[in-house]
Amino acid sequence: MRVGVTGSSGFIGSAVVAALVERDDHVISFVRPDTPPQPGDTIRWDPSRALVDDHDLRRVGGFDAVINLAGAGIADHRWTQSRKEEIRRSRREATTLLVRLLNESSGTPLLASASAIGIYGSRGDEVLDESSTKGDDFLAEVCTEWEGATTPLEQSGSTVAHFRTGIVMSRRGGALKRQLPLFGFGLGGPLGTGQQWVSPISLRDEVRAIIFLLEYRRSGPFNLVAPAPVRNRDFTKVLARYLHRPALLRVPSRALDVVLGTELAKGAVLASQRVVPAALLNAGFSFESPEIDSIISSALS
Repeated sequence: MRVGVTGSSGFIGSAVVAALVERDDHVISFVRPDTPPQPGDTIRWDPSRALVDDHDLRRVGGFDAVINLAGAGIADHRWTQSRKEEIRRSRREATTLLVRLLNESSGTPLLASASAIGIYGSRGDEVLDESSTKGDDFLAEVCTEWEGATTPLEQSGSTVAHFRTGIVMSRRGGALKRQLPLFGFGLGGPLGTGQQWVSPISLRDEVRAIIFLLEYRRSGPFNLVAPAPVRNRDFTKVLARYLHRPALLRVPSRALDVVLGTELAKGAVLASQRVVPAALLNAGFSFESPEIDSIISSALS
């Protein structure tokens, strides 16, 4: 396949590109205009200005599919008003520009566009699948707008899959990379009460699921989470066991409020999301790491 990838240098994007190259797919990366020269085909674009290099487009030719992973990091900084607007704008602008390009291209390439389980909001013990209602907090609004930006492409008859990603587990990036040093010093522990549900997925299964959606040209929303969500306290115990470290120091909610800001702590870090991958399982996808033990084993290997 000829596959375009936005966000190709990120934590998930770089793993997706590596997997596609290993499969002998032809990868075309969308890059910022000031990005140093890279191996392989690239398209220079600037979503903030709705610009794309027409010469690059003509040079690389068309796509069979595009994977859209562009967007500012959710938990990289405090949620100031300017940061929240950057999170929202970066996703809207990149997706809108990409949809315009695909609508103007020949053929009907599939778009697999990132979203997140944040679309459901924090829902306590409620089991959430793709048919569940959306939340009403900041992340839910961002995800709803993010997915909505693909509407013109869907209306034109193209296949669009929204993959709603949970907590992607790998020592190379994401939440686990930030936690490992604390656990290494024996300072790890449950966050807040530890009762909140988390919905993880191994990086390998995340990448496999995205490619699965391309191969079988699936459309609609798909929760990219393992089949067995877990409470934060139980995740902490398993991680501590694999690292041979204690995990007795509970991190109080108030401490997270001080360090991260109340809205980020409550809306992301302490959110309770008991999400299952109903649509992915119904489509025939098989997880290599279906529960927390195998997820952590994969993440640390």
